[in-house]
Amino acid sequence: MSVRNHLFAAALIWSVAGILLVRFGINGLFGAGLIWPVIAAILAGTVKSLFVLDKAAGENVGRIRRFAKSTCVLKVYSARMWLFIGLMAGFGRLLRTSSLPPTVTGVIFTAIGWSLFFSSRMIWQAWRTDG
Repeated sequence: MSVRNHLFAAALIWSVAGILLVRFGINGLFGAGLIWPVIAAILAGTVKSLFVLDKAAGENVGRIRRFAKSTCVLKVYSARMWLFIGLMAGFGRLLRTSSLPPTVTGVIFTAIGWSLFFSSRMIWQAWRTDG
């Protein structure tokens, strides 16, 4: 895959994962008729995005831009990042099956999902400028 296609794949993965997590979270919160936890989750997710995930997205863009002309699709993320993704998926599975109240899991999923989706803008921007 080309650098541009890797950027597209990385941005798409972050966006889709973020949307799915927000959907899981908001379903639990709105199902309970709650709006304030959604607002709190979006604010927390924005803070996480700006102070943590934007840096990770920038590092990923830089790593992808250093690729040779044609690189395997799985290189879209480093081995460390793939491990982290697996751990986060396992953590999400534990949360969904836990006995925590839906409000708590809803806030967690919404905050994490929004932060992923919001920080995907960094990778989308790189994809647009590298075209």
